[in-house]
Amino acid sequence: MSGSDVIYQTEALIAEDIEAYLDLHQHKSMLRFITCGSVDDGKSTLIGRLLYDSKMIFEDQLAALETDSRKVGTQGQEIDFALLVDGLAAEREQGITIDVAYRFFSTEKRKFIVADCPGHEQYTRNMVTGASTADLAVILIDARKGVLTQTRRHSYLCHLIGIRHIVLAVNKMDLIAYDQARYDAIVADYSAFAASIGITRFTAMPISGFKGDNITAPSENTPWYTGPTLMGHLETVDVNTAAEAAGPFRMPVQWVNRPNLDFRGFSGLIANGTVKPGDAVRVLPSGKTSTVTRIVTLDGDLEEAVAGQSVTLCLADEIDCSRGDVLSAADAPPQVADQFEASLVWMADEPLVPGRAYWLKLASQTVSATVSPPKCTINVNTMERLAAKTLDLNAIGLAEITTDRAIVFEPYAESRTLGGFILIDKISNATVAAGMLNFSLRRAQNVHWQALDVTREAHARLKGQGPAVLWFTGLSGSGKSTIANMVEKRLHALGKHTFLLDGDNVRHGLNKDLGFTEADRIENIRRVGEVARLMTDAGLIVLTAFISPFRAERQMVRALLPAGEFYEIFVDTPLEEAERRDVKGLYKKARAGTLKNFTGIDSPYEAPENPEIRVDTMRETPEEAAERIVALITGEWMPVI
Repeated sequence: MSGSDVIYQTEALIAEDIEAYLDLHQHKSMLRFITCGSVDDGKSTLIGRLLYDSKMIFEDQLAALETDSRKVGTQGQEIDFALLVDGLAAEREQGITIDVAYRFFSTEKRKFIVADCPGHEQYTRNMVTGASTADLAVILIDARKGVLTQTRRHSYLCHLIGIRHIVLAVNKMDLIAYDQARYDAIVADYSAFAASIGITRFTAMPISGFKGDNITAPSENTPWYTGPTLMGHLETVDVNTAAEAAGPFRMPVQWVNRPNLDFRGFSGLIANGTVKPGDAVRVLPSGKTSTVTRIVTLDGDLEEAVAGQSVTLCLADEIDCSRGDVLSAADAPPQVADQFEASLVWMADEPLVPGRAYWLKLASQTVSATVSPPKCTINVNTMERLAAKTLDLNAIGLAEITTDRAIVFEPYAESRTLGGFILIDKISNATVAAGMLNFSLRRAQNVHWQALDVTREAHARLKGQGPAVLWFTGLSGSGKSTIANMVEKRLHALGKHTFLLDGDNVRHGLNKDLGFTEADRIENIRRVGEVARLMTDAGLIVLTAFISPFRAERQMVRALLPAGEFYEIFVDTPLEEAERRDVKGLYKKARAGTLKNFTGIDSPYEAPENPEIRVDTMRETPEEAAERIVALITGEWMPVI
């Protein structure tokens, strides 16, 4: 055999080995897990140790790590493994974890994605983010401190979010001389708490992330411990993803794939079950049915697709289906409802405002939703349910949620994808809460919209006018009621059918049970908006004069009406001028502190950004403003002064 033949065969063998290695690596199972617990329990150090022991650190990274370790005061040959994970400057300076840090590593048996979650209560929202996709949680306890409040909080959240595999890692055993009695006491304490919140089993182990005890190999320092090492457990734990594949087919539609006139498919990630060509599927919430003709992927068509795969499904019929819909097994569809009980974890600095409209995002569905006053909050130390009117940062509570239209869902206990959601503030676009749907409310199935033979269009034709809402907003004393009253008189003289809803008058009857807190103000406007909408169904031109200080609630009313029927009229009067007028003496009381939650003094007013018409009361008399508004509503538009 020639030298070239030897070289050729050697290269071929190397290529085969590489291909075999890549194939093995590609088909390894994946485990997503989080590390959580209280402050300074050693979470970042543990992950750094796992990366180091699994040979996932390059030489230049190791050199930089050794240099950084010396900078922060680690002596001798020891390395501060936490620096591998704490990447933010603020984290290194303070020695804490602030944001969730994701790291990938691999062993011969399995691939891992680990999320290092912050321990500070202030950053609990970040911990919820990391836990939302995890299969397993490693809950660390400092052996010197035992079970703390944040240990309980994180354990409860892990259980609430649906993580069923818990590792209790009693860390820093080297600092208590590997005392078995102390370890047993901590495990017993945690066992009692875990049972109280429904955690029926967990795997406990004594470790030292810094020294490496029981991380990848059994430690000689704990001869009394005969359980698995942490790495051994992570490599072998069965997270049982087969349950998702065994359930009925579910796929939220993320995108309608229409590259040309000859192809139309529906793309998404299969959340549950399997699907094959020929399977009957149902589109929800519409309920239309069809049959799968093709399962298309980038690598070609499939004969079968399972949970966890991203595919494009082609259907036999041209039925209406778009982003936000859910494709399901035709004979086992999920539920559809618009009212629910949900568990909420509040993640915003600003508290929950009951009645305010938020965006609710569930799978690929986005709807407007309001949250009722909470039924209770959960004390993570005692599991006691406490009465509450709102939810503050990091609070965990139960509340009822109403969406503006029916959504497709399943209880979170059955499906993370169709049961887990987030709430988003409509103004700031910040995520304010994570939630889990528990069940739909019975009234959601029993209350149905009644079709009427006499439509709103018929009412309007009879009156010879188009319905509309003229929404006057501005500070107290700005002149809203005065101008609205003049506008109604002029419209009435023109033969128009109108009705004026005034803020003070409504509070004598419909809203007499409401005060002036932020939540009560929102409910006040919600009720008025619903009444105004019903009046426009009768064909009326409705005028309202309310301070209505919050943009979100004015937008909520606008969304109740067809496009072009809502006119926001900003009666723009400077605070100094409104206070100078002070017809009712309210500003004087507010300044004296005897009238709380008064707009402009100790409660904010959010001025309209793009009103249909603006009235500058410093340059325009009420009579002039009324004439201009009437000209607008009757179709003879005059420029805004």
